[in-house]
Amino acid sequence: MAQQMTGAEMVIQALIDQDVEHIFGYPGGAVLPIYDAIFQQDKVEHILVRHEQGATHMAEGYARSTGKCGVVLVTSGPGATNAVTGLADALLDSIPMVCITGQVPTPLIGSDAFQECDTVGITRNCTKHNYLVKSVEDLPRILHEAFYVATSGRPGPVVIDIPKDVQFALGSYMKPNNGSHPTYKPQMEGELEAIKMAVDMMLKAEKPVFYTGGGVVNSGPEASKELRELADLTGYPVTSTLMGLGAFPASSDQWLGMLGMHGTYEANMAMHDCDLMICVGARFDDRITGRLDGFSPNSKKIHIDIDPSSINKNIVVDLPIIGDCGLVLEEMVRIWRSRTNEPRTEAIAPWWKQINEWRDVKSLAYEKSDKVIKPQYAIERLFELTKERDVYITTEVGQHQMWAAQHFHFNEPNRWMTSGGLGTMGYGLPAAVGVQTAHRDALVIDIAGEASVQMTMQEMSTAVQYGLPIKVFILNNEYMGMVRQWQELLHGGRYSNSYSESLPDFVKMAEAFGAHGIICEDPAELDDKIMEMIDSDKPVIFDCRVTKEENCLPMIPSGKAHHEMILPDTADIGNIIDEKGKVLV
Repeated sequence: MAQQMTGAEMVIQALIDQDVEHIFGYPGGAVLPIYDAIFQQDKVEHILVRHEQGATHMAEGYARSTGKCGVVLVTSGPGATNAVTGLADALLDSIPMVCITGQVPTPLIGSDAFQECDTVGITRNCTKHNYLVKSVEDLPRILHEAFYVATSGRPGPVVIDIPKDVQFALGSYMKPNNGSHPTYKPQMEGELEAIKMAVDMMLKAEKPVFYTGGGVVNSGPEASKELRELADLTGYPVTSTLMGLGAFPASSDQWLGMLGMHGTYEANMAMHDCDLMICVGARFDDRITGRLDGFSPNSKKIHIDIDPSSINKNIVVDLPIIGDCGLVLEEMVRIWRSRTNEPRTEAIAPWWKQINEWRDVKSLAYEKSDKVIKPQYAIERLFELTKERDVYITTEVGQHQMWAAQHFHFNEPNRWMTSGGLGTMGYGLPAAVGVQTAHRDALVIDIAGEASVQMTMQEMSTAVQYGLPIKVFILNNEYMGMVRQWQELLHGGRYSNSYSESLPDFVKMAEAFGAHGIICEDPAELDDKIMEMIDSDKPVIFDCRVTKEENCLPMIPSGKAHHEMILPDTADIGNIIDEKGKVLV
């Protein structure tokens, strides 16, 4: 039955009906009626952030680690504009989010009223969809419709802009039967004939590779299960984008590691030399493809994606399949089993021989040291000391992010939260707060850089307030490391404004927040200090002092193809590679 309630009460009731348990927000004049409604209930927990950008990243971490929709509540004007970065981040990385923004009363819209901005106009290009609610009678439909749009098809952020008078207005609330959108009906099941053609192509391939992305993770745990089964049935190698890590187990012999700009040599060479590429839930991003005219020049390409606009957008493919990754993979498994139950071991044995030769290059190698902490070593020890625990990893953006992707190994989906498409510095700390909110008993670690983490450091206060024992593991090299690396390689070593000359004392900063601070400079002490961090029941800031001018390698230079990689120069590797892609060992 319909219930009479205010618009503000409708917001809370809709959240309850959508099974929302947590909302991240910051109050302001234009949303005070909603905050008053929050005060009068106990089913939805509100997490008070310190900045609206932090709220959006918390919602992203929450969504990415649970598969649920993250929810944000901010006020009008600067509250909404401060959320824009997180909305753009969620759009590029396909993260489901509903962001509720306050707006000045309807009669004042367009009058340049206090804390007014055109939220719908500003967020049009950084959301999947947005709404300006003009009547309280429209509010129930829009609230439920927003969750449907955010979570169905290719997920993304949705903004609901609610004027203050609509929040006060009295209206009828009834939960819709389905909460769908009349014109948005994404295609979930792939075309059967196309899937059969894909299996036929796979059965004939001699040098195949699975190229997987965040779409597999977004599809849910069943998609990862189907991917593993299909890889097992075929015997084919698997690589992944940054956003797809964990969808396929890193412990598998078929795993090639991450591909792309800082991917492994074997993954990138397999992508370059393959004769069949099966792209599942990835979008041929420029960090993956490198130079477009040199990208996998001799391969047939199958592209499975739920977003039709991603098909043939960057790379023209031979066989597109529009549909949900999990459902398409399930059908591929069924059809493959109807053709054969044996992996094509003998047919692709020469391909695996070549891949293993590329593996022998050991492209993630680095020079060891017992005098200083190498960043790669720090990540390796962090992984070894936490791999038996219920651990979730978030990151900031930069060298530390890439080292984490290379040296921390994920066997399950939804354990890796990072900013991929937008590359948002400051993402990791608030994302860790969001993850810890959803998983109170888990070990949640933000692998950070000393520059990036300062962008949203204030959210440590949120972690302390709510007793969320996140661990911030800073690889402190006193540089904006990735900026410095590019300046070294591409700008003649002119380090323009990439050195942090006035860094805070992170231990004292932790203590000022009411958290625990740790510093480590000696490799011999690293394990003990990491265990101190893990065992602390408080939020922790760990200042891990690493080598200052270490480059993150391997690397595909800007404008180069996959086989034109810069490899580490260590005792195990003589030099990089020649112009034809041949390893010089």
